[in-house]
Amino acid sequence: MGVIVSDFELTPAAARHFARLMSSQGGDAAGIALRAVDPGSPAADARLLFCDDDELTGGEWRLQCEGFTLFVDAASAPFFEGARIDFIESGSGGQLNIRAPRLKGQPPAADAGLDAQVRYLIESEINPRLAAHGGRVSLEEITADGYARLRFGGGCHGCSMVDVTLKNGVEKTLLDKLPQLRGVRDATDHDSGAQPYYRRDR
Repeated sequence: MGVIVSDFELTPAAARHFARLMSSQGGDAAGIALRAVDPGSPAADARLLFCDDDELTGGEWRLQCEGFTLFVDAASAPFFEGARIDFIESGSGGQLNIRAPRLKGQPPAADAGLDAQVRYLIESEINPRLAAHGGRVSLEEITADGYARLRFGGGCHGCSMVDVTLKNGVEKTLLDKLPQLRGVRDATDHDSGAQPYYRRDR
């Protein structure tokens, strides 16, 4: 018996879209699986993929539709309570829209520690922007004098523009939302960067 997801809505347009996708597979797949990636965090996302019988555990929540079965991963099911999946058709084909209010969890409480609030802002607002350049940043620590020590990775590691990114992007975002933070400091050894987005002159 599968797990129950309450108030889950798959619109008729989305169901037609999934049925077309299944038809394009020639009936080889068992259905379409819906899983949560990094659920409960600001970086959470929903992943849809074709699945075979040997990939199913038997604990999935199953939605039987005309032309396909949607399987919701058991561990992911609580994060899709109240979710709505729709497909917006357009001249260019259309776009799938998944609204899952529980997927990312809740922002830290007002009385949460400064480190938790900084990490939430990094994952929810800053890293999605840096990802456009293949970059990311993480919090090393909050110093005793109220500074956030950050470590850059990916395309930001060794990038010649990292100082601009740090001051005009990362620090501005954090100080706008967390005025109790005094500033940011870069803890990265940029000379060891392997694939910077903008290379430095050596």
